[in-house]
Amino acid sequence: MLDHAAASASPAVHRSRKLPLPARVNRSRIVTRYAVTVGLYHLVALLALLPWLFSWTGVVLAVLGMYVFGSLGINLYYHRLLTHRGLVVPRWVECILGVLGVCCMQDTPARWVAVHRCHHEHADQPSDPHSPLVNFFWGHVGWMLVENGDLGRLGIYERYAKDIVRDPFQKWLERRYGWIVLAHWIAFFAVGAATSLVGGGSTMQALQLGASLLIWGVFVRTVLVWHITWSVNSLSHLWGYRNYETDEDSRNNVFVALISNGEGWHNNHHADQRSARHGHRWFELDVVYLTIRVMAALGLARNVVMPKRSPLAQP
Repeated sequence: MLDHAAASASPAVHRSRKLPLPARVNRSRIVTRYAVTVGLYHLVALLALLPWLFSWTGVVLAVLGMYVFGSLGINLYYHRLLTHRGLVVPRWVECILGVLGVCCMQDTPARWVAVHRCHHEHADQPSDPHSPLVNFFWGHVGWMLVENGDLGRLGIYERYAKDIVRDPFQKWLERRYGWIVLAHWIAFFAVGAATSLVGGGSTMQALQLGASLLIWGVFVRTVLVWHITWSVNSLSHLWGYRNYETDEDSRNNVFVALISNGEGWHNNHHADQRSARHGHRWFELDVVYLTIRVMAALGLARNVVMPKRSPLAQP
């Protein structure tokens, strides 16, 4: 229930809490596939600082890609549709959204869904896989870099993602994950090189444009989407305001909401998890929800779950 007095007084109380690492975390065991991937992507993205690899086309693709891949693939599909079943889309739309999500390199949908459902069950408690009440770095990215026995694929799938792994399309994504990622790398480079050649550019110019689109459109965009997604886990459990008194430390963080197109209205989300609309007040802009409304108007989404309660309806 919403309690404005409690909500306004709660930040100092909540931020004073401190959690230990989850019990089955082994800090001496690095998860190599995640640590190497995160490290390499950041290093390759830094190549964007080289003038030879700069192009305005690449910058535009990075910005657009944050919406196309991040907002549609992760926020809409992985989160609101798959994890919380806040809407239903036609199968062909789901397949497109699933591929976009995989290209964000945030693991397969089944894994992402399982971890996120685990987070909701244990939010800001000792078994939460990524609470920033351990520390900010842990909640942002550290949690995925070291072994946590509670997050073993077979165990966590069995408990939190049975509905996902039974789906033939999801099984296909699990098997083809790496190939999809590789194909989208090749596509960005090939389109850039081909565009340059068709426009009369030299071989070197084609290589330059192709490399620019690959670096900006894939690596820079992916790193940005990563940090936006991770900020929902970290910033939105530490700073912001609360419309609802929930039993964890979720916050509505305006900065995160703006850069994530609506995911930062996190206290609203924890108060009403299935809702496909995360912005509950008139000023809480939720671009992902507006996208869902457009999809519904076009017959591309149905059974859209709305908030069960509004903070404006509370005394």
